[in-house]
Amino acid sequence: MASRNWLAWAALGVVYVVWGSTYLGIRLTLESMPPLLSAGMRFVAAGLLLGLLVALVSGPRALRMTWRQFGTAALVGLLLPAWGNGLVVVAEQHVASGLAALLVASIPLYVVVMRRALGERPPAVTLLGVVIGLGGLGVLLLGGPSEGTHGSAWFGPWLVLLAALGWAIGTVASTRLPAPDNPFALAAAEMLVGGVALLVGGWVAGESIDFGAVTASAWWAWGYLVVFGAFAFSSFIYALGHLPVSTVATYAYVNPIIAVVLGYLVADETFGPVQLIGGGVVLVAVVLVVRAERRKPDVSVGAGTMRETSEVR
Repeated sequence: MASRNWLAWAALGVVYVVWGSTYLGIRLTLESMPPLLSAGMRFVAAGLLLGLLVALVSGPRALRMTWRQFGTAALVGLLLPAWGNGLVVVAEQHVASGLAALLVASIPLYVVVMRRALGERPPAVTLLGVVIGLGGLGVLLLGGPSEGTHGSAWFGPWLVLLAALGWAIGTVASTRLPAPDNPFALAAAEMLVGGVALLVGGWVAGESIDFGAVTASAWWAWGYLVVFGAFAFSSFIYALGHLPVSTVATYAYVNPIIAVVLGYLVADETFGPVQLIGGGVVLVAVVLVVRAERRKPDVSVGAGTMRETSEVR
């Protein structure tokens, strides 16, 4: 038991670091790769890698799913890797990676609003967290740009919020649709569908890749996103099986902090005091929501959000 507990905490540490660093990885990839094509190749490669691992560990039968289950994978793949991650990658051409992570932290807040619209009654503390979070997002968006924060386009942060909305829709939909027993098989199918959609989107947008012009740092960042992204998802599944959901849910407010620190140290990103205050308010709101939801038997926001957002990092 002690060994499993140690491994579970180590797995959670992997989730903290890797998911928090993906935003910087995306930024480095964009140095010499177009957004949609690079993201599409990433998810196709990650989906094939994860599918191969499932077949090797659990046998090819583990990849089987009904047409309805594949329909779930296809829908969520379009909502998360394609819509969610695709818009984040596009936005990071104009938005600092740390700011993108702070805005993406709003996903649990979106999920609560959708659950309320569908007739569920979240606790009062959860609704309070949503109100506080919306205020923090308002500060982030309207507090005024600073060097290295909003970048060169005013619409960049709004694209990230639109991406978070796609993740939230995918999160809510996935909890209400049939899914295969093997979550890794589901994730592999979602990434493959989303990756193909991103490749088609890049082709329609007229993107192209000059492989000879891609920098070494961009290739390393892209490879990191593919390999360590799949490894982090596996670590997440292990941690979720051996630690309380409320403990694993802390990734929602640890990842943005790591992203901001890495952006500052590696990419020379700077944040004004107003943006830092707004980001802090958003993180406080997410803490309130996660802690309030852990008292509910179904912990749908914590578990659902963690499972789905993991597949688009």
